[in-house]
Amino acid sequence: MAKAIYRSHLIPSVRPEKDHLSTSIVSAEHSASALPLYLCTEAELKALAAKLPAAQAVWLHAHQFEAERGRLLHLPGNEGELAGAIAGLGSGAGGEGALLWEAAALAERLPSAIYRLATPLSVAGATQFALGWLLGAYRFQRFKSVKKSAAQARLVAPEGADLRYAHAACEAVSLGRDLVNLPANEMGPAELALAAQNLSERFAGQCRIVAGAELAREYPLVHAVGRASTEARAPRLVDCRFARPGAPRLTLVGKGVCFDSGGLDLKPAAGMLLMKKDMGGAACVLALAHLILALELPVQLRVLIPAVENSVGSDAFRPGDILRSRKGLTVEIGNTDAEGRLVLADALCEADSESPDLLIDLATLTGAARTALGPDLPALYGSDEALVAQLAALSLEVADPLWPMPLWAGYEEDLSSKVADMNNMSATPFAGSIIAALFLKRFVSAARPWLHVDLYAWNPKERPGRPLGAEAQAVRALYELIHRRFGTRAG
Repeated sequence: MAKAIYRSHLIPSVRPEKDHLSTSIVSAEHSASALPLYLCTEAELKALAAKLPAAQAVWLHAHQFEAERGRLLHLPGNEGELAGAIAGLGSGAGGEGALLWEAAALAERLPSAIYRLATPLSVAGATQFALGWLLGAYRFQRFKSVKKSAAQARLVAPEGADLRYAHAACEAVSLGRDLVNLPANEMGPAELALAAQNLSERFAGQCRIVAGAELAREYPLVHAVGRASTEARAPRLVDCRFARPGAPRLTLVGKGVCFDSGGLDLKPAAGMLLMKKDMGGAACVLALAHLILALELPVQLRVLIPAVENSVGSDAFRPGDILRSRKGLTVEIGNTDAEGRLVLADALCEADSESPDLLIDLATLTGAARTALGPDLPALYGSDEALVAQLAALSLEVADPLWPMPLWAGYEEDLSSKVADMNNMSATPFAGSIIAALFLKRFVSAARPWLHVDLYAWNPKERPGRPLGAEAQAVRALYELIHRRFGTRAG
């Protein structure tokens, strides 16, 4: 751990790195001097124009403003000064959830000033808008010598907005993004464990690290995947608990492969370029845990993270090896690049042993999920179809989309092995994400229900509030599900 402690200043501390994440929204006392900011759909434009001062209505017409989605019109005052702005929402498709990213764009694009929403929103819409405004200020510039200043536009807290949630969600998303954005030389198994310990210390939890001979004995698949790494980057199992006696038991499991070379089934160079993000599941689990704990949801929380690096070395596990899992099932290694499901299997077995009221795992597990659904839509699996449907619907409400996929039993036979209980790979190139989920399902028997999310944890293009780089996917959607299932936010 000495190396991790030496570099601990680089590990996100579950607090916003920049003050602007919290100060870009100001209190209502600034309302009197704030400039009006109108949100307008195409259908609402005529009514809005009738309410504006005559000169501004003429200005609107002269600029042929039609409230197109993404279009912003600055409104002039009597002396030509900036007197407000109108943001077009197009047809308004996407509902209140879409306000999140509309707000993020406005936070970046509006000139430096203080603004107040002049368009009434529901509580949910105001909260989404506030969160989007905060996320519009996110930057990852830890390694930049010259740092780009954030947008200076500030927003009066929208009426009715749940600012406690908005600030906590912004912190959580920023934490998840920061962890994934860190390069692998600064975010190895020890550093990932340290980030979990930071979270545990902040929220008065207990954190146990299983490593070395104990790991090999208790979590043999985790040890096998990570054993070729150097001593400084040795594998470990992180186990954090946050006690709340009598509360429902919630267990989160996150894939923490801090770099994936593919092992002896080596990835091509292009395939390794983004493999620092292969611990994205663990990062999103820590972000979700932060949000749950910051808002004091009434759950008894446990977090399990198998933290490894899948390296090439003389002690690397090999294609054709047969490994015994924590559950006792033997696994034939069809491909060493299918390592994520191996480390998750041991962690899920331990999580399942306590029969939690809800078990969730998050993982950057398969390229097949990205081929099917692209980078923005994580694949969602679960043992309870009604719960999966509820989560999918909630994910759209909060603009954190998940897409339901089937645990199709007909593909179970594709995991068969002639020499072991199962293979970690299918012999066919089809249904890769489903087959990976079916592999994990074999290690979950007592937990009812279980949810599995196969995510990307990365934005491949630049968008307002979603810069090129890491993304904390499924965090806000899962929080909403947990909040509705187990209790309301603390007041």
